[in-house]
Amino acid sequence: MTSDTRIAPVALPDTRARRIVEQLLEGSTVSINGDNPWDIRVLHPDFFSRVLHQGTLGLGESYMEGWWECERIDELAYRLLRHGLGARSRTASHRLMYRLQAGFFNLQSRARAYIVGEAHYDLGNDLFQRMLDPTMCYSCGYWKEAETLHAAQVAKLDLAARKLKIEPGMKVLDIGCGWGSFAEHAARHYGAQVTGITISREQAAFARERCAGLPVEILLEDYRELSGHFDRVVSIGMFEHVGHRNYRTYFDTVANLLDEHGYFVLHTIGSNTSDISADPWINKYIFPNGILPSAVHIARASEGHLLMEDWQNFGADYDRTLMAWLANFDAHWHEIAANYNEKTRRMFRYYLSMCAGSFRARDLQLWQIVYSRKRSGRYDAPR
Repeated sequence: MTSDTRIAPVALPDTRARRIVEQLLEGSTVSINGDNPWDIRVLHPDFFSRVLHQGTLGLGESYMEGWWECERIDELAYRLLRHGLGARSRTASHRLMYRLQAGFFNLQSRARAYIVGEAHYDLGNDLFQRMLDPTMCYSCGYWKEAETLHAAQVAKLDLAARKLKIEPGMKVLDIGCGWGSFAEHAARHYGAQVTGITISREQAAFARERCAGLPVEILLEDYRELSGHFDRVVSIGMFEHVGHRNYRTYFDTVANLLDEHGYFVLHTIGSNTSDISADPWINKYIFPNGILPSAVHIARASEGHLLMEDWQNFGADYDRTLMAWLANFDAHWHEIAANYNEKTRRMFRYYLSMCAGSFRARDLQLWQIVYSRKRSGRYDAPR
């Protein structure tokens, strides 16, 4: 089941708001009520004024409420971003409000660290099991030689493990372990003793069950609560929740936990700019208090703590990963539909599709960065 129900669009009044939206779309190849799969079919006459006043928040909420349809939202997002509408899609009030909040408050403080876990990751393991592959990786797969989502996720886990140069018996810390995918992989295939931490109760319970019988410990903890000493540290898809006010603390924590001969692999989505901002719809409905780091943010925060050994970008692979998740979500939604509502279905379809289009347009990146504790010798990064 997809969102393309081919409901006939409504008769649209010739309003100023409609004319402005159509002018903004000129040259993007996106039309209102057109026949292309990426065209917007408007089902509510107030759609135009809502989008103009609320920007991306209004666009996302109006889709969740059934005000418009689009067969290929991923292609819609790609075309809008390539047309340059991304920078103009957030209202001035939303940008100002986020900057004020981020400037005066630590939105990712220790007290607020568990908000995203409760709002998103605890939504339901049944949903994520249908959307993801059997590894339960909720981060970008590595499609260099893979043909399936599962193969891409296994390749991603193994790429990180090889970059860490894990040897049997090593103590490995997984910051933001999710449903235990890397912890299980490192313990089962590399003989590591893994400690994984997450801020999601649902993830922790699932990870403990899947890693039963392996030398794996799963803790419900914030990274700032950690103590101990580890040969290797990995963090896959968690840094997006750290926040710019905490970047130095994060790298200081990793450096203090990591052995002097150890390696650290950071796997994170990255922003092309260093603006302190967040998409209002994503911030409200998907990842509360999340913010994407730029290359400058990461370099400045890690300087003086760790030595950067390698930086790999495979952001284009996230497009393919997200589209695979969307296909899984659509194919299996009927199995869990009774546990959720139609608004949740539309929310996830919109989220996955818009993000796929963003990576396709190269508006977002995916970085895997290797650090050491300023050890001597040569580091050769696997690929």
